[in-house]
Amino acid sequence: MRQRWLFLVAGLALCALPPAVPSLTTPIAYMARETLIDPPPRAEGDRLVENTFYLTQGITVSQWLLPVAKGVTFRPGYVAVGVSVDAGGRLSGTPSRVGTFIAPVRLCTGHSCEEQLITLVVLGNVPWEPRELTFPGRIGVPLAGEIGINGGPQGVIPTFSVTDHAKLPAGVTIGPDGHVGGVPQAAGISEVPVRVCVAGNCAGVVVRLIIV
Repeated sequence: MRQRWLFLVAGLALCALPPAVPSLTTPIAYMARETLIDPPPRAEGDRLVENTFYLTQGITVSQWLLPVAKGVTFRPGYVAVGVSVDAGGRLSGTPSRVGTFIAPVRLCTGHSCEEQLITLVVLGNVPWEPRELTFPGRIGVPLAGEIGINGGPQGVIPTFSVTDHAKLPAGVTIGPDGHVGGVPQAAGISEVPVRVCVAGNCAGVVVRLIIV
């Protein structure tokens, strides 16, 4: 009888103890979580130039985390479903789930590391096309045009980058917002290659400038 009571007391003591290890069914994640909140604004003191990145589901990622200071490395790891960061700060992979993901990344200088949150907004793959690619102009008269796009995810601002600046006519510029400006200095027809990106969904187009 005494032995039976000893077993009963031991069993109650084991039940009262907190679990020492996590359940094997608990998913091991990269501490990123899907959320519907708006991306946080960049705060003073952030160690990254940008902390919010817009991606497209199913489109391979090719972006970089840019530290404010020099000599910074990153602790490699996953930051969203299908997306990881390497030691150089390069985001790579293919997002497989739509949503807003907030994940911590570790920035290290020497042996000292600091954690900072980044936000990845993964949008659905919505087709888009350029709206205007031909711009006429006159020598000595300022240009005022916009490339623009039709389609794409709602509320996402496209970015534009000239991939061969030697093709731009003298005095003419194409900004990252798609604005075609400047004052043409010579007549001629120019075809300028431009890369357009909408939430990481990029394509190359040719902008034609006709100056008379």
